[in-house]
Amino acid sequence: MPAKKKILITGAAGFLGSHLCERFTKEGFHVIGMDNLITGDRKNVEHLFHLETFEFFHHDITKFVHVPGDLHYILHFASPASPIDYLKIPIQTLKVGSLGTHNLLGLAKAKNARILVASTSEVYGDPLVHPQNEEYWGNVNPVGPRGVYDEAKRFQEAITMAYHTYHKLETRIARIFNTYGPRMRLNDGRVLPAFIGQALRGEDLTIFGDGSQTRSFCFVDDLVEGICRLLMSDYALPVNLGNPDEITISQFAEEIIKLTGTKQKAIYKPLPQDDPRQRQPDISRAKKILGWEPRVSRSEGLKITYNYFKELSREDLFKKEHRFS
Repeated sequence: MPAKKKILITGAAGFLGSHLCERFTKEGFHVIGMDNLITGDRKNVEHLFHLETFEFFHHDITKFVHVPGDLHYILHFASPASPIDYLKIPIQTLKVGSLGTHNLLGLAKAKNARILVASTSEVYGDPLVHPQNEEYWGNVNPVGPRGVYDEAKRFQEAITMAYHTYHKLETRIARIFNTYGPRMRLNDGRVLPAFIGQALRGEDLTIFGDGSQTRSFCFVDDLVEGICRLLMSDYALPVNLGNPDEITISQFAEEIIKLTGTKQKAIYKPLPQDDPRQRQPDISRAKKILGWEPRVSRSEGLKITYNYFKELSREDLFKKEHRFS
């Protein structure tokens, strides 16, 4: 019987990483999950610990990464991804995007493995082109508060392409737009869990700016499917993965209030510096090359996500993030 294909997934205990670990174990891979647990949570993958085809290593990928034996694929999803994280740990955010990515590219080269790196729509910054397609170079402030995340991801893309062109390494780049679903951290600062958390706690929903800025939300199952298709494709340039169903923040707050059946109102606060005013992916490339597009409607995905958050303990619901204190 042939040996199972082996895949390393970094950021394995995070929101997206844990869903990818689940998907690839179900697909028959031997999965090595790796996470330093700065923003991840072991609870997200503990249900996989009993499997012979899953291993977990508590490790910081900005240090040397060693995987014994054969390795066929790498999914690089290790990085703080929410403003509350990368504003508190800016140096670590830059290091995981640069040193961490360099280490994993070196590992992929040594093992002759294919690597997919998780980039982000934040490489487009506060866009001057709408919707955003992969040919757009972006409008990013490198020295602003969000620059530590935006530029870490832009560097990550650059070094990945350098390894592809210079070393002929098999690389893939996913530009991920707003994604949501079970296992998101309730108090991580992103708009969707923030709204649901406030509604569940009986608080008014906080809108930053005038609420006219837009987002496009993709359910995690759709995103995972896109990642799998991209990894197995023959395409090396960046590919947008997200849901083009755009909505304003004010409209989204109304949807959350209706979904949760709460009586709260929206309150408005100043917009943070460099916060993008528009965010909508052009997924023409993903449709053409991967045959992929989102299938889960926002109403369906929000119900699943809301039911997940409703089951959290009161302690989790009222817990303030304090991981970096």
